[in-house]
Amino acid sequence: MATDTDNADYCADLVRHADRARFLSALYAPEPARVHLYALYAFDAEIAKIGDIVHEPMAGEIRLQWWRDVIAGERDGEAMANPLAAALLAAMRPASLPQQPLLDLIEARSFDLYRDPMASVEAFTGYADKTSGVIIDLAARLLTGSPIGAIREHVAFADTALRELAALGQRAAHGKIYLPLDLLQQFGADPAELLAGHANAELHAVIANLTLRARGHLDRAETMLSQVDAAALPALLPLAGARRRLRRLEQSADPLQPDDLPPWRRQWAIWRAARDPRRLFQ
Repeated sequence: MATDTDNADYCADLVRHADRARFLSALYAPEPARVHLYALYAFDAEIAKIGDIVHEPMAGEIRLQWWRDVIAGERDGEAMANPLAAALLAAMRPASLPQQPLLDLIEARSFDLYRDPMASVEAFTGYADKTSGVIIDLAARLLTGSPIGAIREHVAFADTALRELAALGQRAAHGKIYLPLDLLQQFGADPAELLAGHANAELHAVIANLTLRARGHLDRAETMLSQVDAAALPALLPLAGARRRLRRLEQSADPLQPDDLPPWRRQWAIWRAARDPRRLFQ
């Protein structure tokens, strides 16, 4: 049977490859919390990829239901044989992570299994809160024992905007649109053109509007940063360099193959923000 150390190493390696920014950010957390952060981030990466690897929604729903059962404590025997599930349960129990936010995240991720468009900015905001917002909030709980506070909704929106803009071409190739449909309609962007891989002026206008909204959320997050417990900073470090990333994504000549920050620049931004949190959202 795998040991706790084996499970922790498995999760750390999964995060290292699936989400380098979160992997590096967790290195700034104290050792006990770091192990649980990697379990949380690995769980999120596992849930997030389901929509990309299944060919039928029902297959994805079965996987999501398995994770619901694990979190509810209904599959402890199976969970102990799964290094990620075992590590997640280990993070939940001593750290008192609540079940409901994790269940909310799974419910939100069921959207990923289907080809329904993101209906509106409001729907996008709700999706962001139940995905990125949940992970950031639970990471803060692991670090401080308390939720992240009112800053959550703003960092969640910005983080989700960054992730979806960076994945725009990949999403379209899978027949999925995460840009809010009401924004597409507002700027006259045809969803069929996006799905066909055609980037036009209307799509650029939609992206510019979404990045403008994300910057507004970063502005509000900056005003709240002083209210966040300093020990919770590693939960926010994956957003280091957010404004630079938004600018590059917005200015990409081809938004379906976006020009994101290179990995070394993101690593440098994380290091700098860890030393001076005032630079976090630059």
